Amino acid sequence: MENTRRVGTVSRGIRCPIIREGDDLSQIVTESVIEAAKSEGFALRDRDVISITESIVARAQGNYATVDDIAADVKAKLGGGTIGVIFPILSRNRFAICLRGIAKGAKKVVLMLSYPSDEVGNELVSLDKIDAAGVNPYSDVLSLEKYRELFGVNIHEFTGVDYVQYYGDLIREMGAEVEIVFANQAKAILNYTDCVLTCDIHTRARTKRILKAAGAKIVLGLDDIMNAPVNGSGCNEQYGLLGSNKSTEDKIKLFPRECNGLVYDIQKKIFEQTGAKVEVMVYGDGAFKDPKGKIWELADPVVSPAFTDGLVGTPNELKLKYLADNDFKDLSGDALKEAISASIKAKGGNLVGNMASQGTTPRQLTDLIGSLCDLTSGSGDKGTPVVLVQGYFDNYTN
Repeated sequence: MENTRRVGTVSRGIRCPIIREGDDLSQIVTESVIEAAKSEGFALRDRDVISITESIVARAQGNYATVDDIAADVKAKLGGGTIGVIFPILSRNRFAICLRGIAKGAKKVVLMLSYPSDEVGNELVSLDKIDAAGVNPYSDVLSLEKYRELFGVNIHEFTGVDYVQYYGDLIREMGAEVEIVFANQAKAILNYTDCVLTCDIHTRARTKRILKAAGAKIVLGLDDIMNAPVNGSGCNEQYGLLGSNKSTEDKIKLFPRECNGLVYDIQKKIFEQTGAKVEVMVYGDGAFKDPKGKIWELADPVVSPAFTDGLVGTPNELKLKYLADNDFKDLSGDALKEAISASIKAKGGNLVGNMASQGTTPRQLTDLIGSLCDLTSGSGDKGTPVVLVQGYFDNYTN
């Protein structure tokens, strides 16, 4: 009988012990994957992908910072007077602790929120309400009083929090004055202060460029805060506070620091113990959007901060249904299978513009696999911070 594999891509959450600071993560991950393979009766193969969630990497590294560390850095870099804090996302987990530190390092915070929603889709006020009020979010700058008069109190659908009130209270609690405004043009903040901390994630380079061109005195992003240790704290040289998460009420876990060594070390260990050349990556948020809540998952600066070189690039795939419906519409059964298999084997290195590849959106491999892993591991209590993906690089001919 013909030996055909009947299964394509498989994604498995791998249980691991709870990781603590100083643990040898490459050893723990290697052992956990090999033990899982033994207990479940599967073998590791070349080009399997082992993915490790960023949070256990940062935890093993001990990459933390406190509110006081953030405050000291903000004060040193922005002068400790009036600071414009613009375009933050609305999140207790992602931004609230950062804001505590920022406020503690300032005399006054002018908090400028984008509306109707933040950068990743958390809604402050619905577009329907904006339309009804006759407001143009592209050009109109609203004071807190005007916002309340037009829109009243708006509770976040998922968290039940009025973020306008919450962020304002939090700044006051840290001993700073606060003024809240609503605008979508970065340079609107310059009517209040010329020292600006821009807190957007994916649009930060443009925001900084606009502010500098408009004459701001100091322009920094979250990636410029905690990009070096403060009083012996952790840091992230590349991303600063971006990608950080709440750890306790006065401490954050930063995005993991340089972790290329880790992924290549695991790749080497797996090869030595099994003979399989696997790919390895660290992943954080997936890159997908929730159609109901309108929230884009990606609050990290990147999906994957480190990966082995076999994960560079984009998929190179043909659409089977296009071939079946068009080029080979008169074939069926084994003849159809052979014709499609021949097309796949003959496909060139670059399918741009080839009709048979349309609809196979060429996203980065690490963004696709990272999204699969984020959905597999979940963000709760599954206890599987490592995900093994097998057969991802197979196609119909394997």
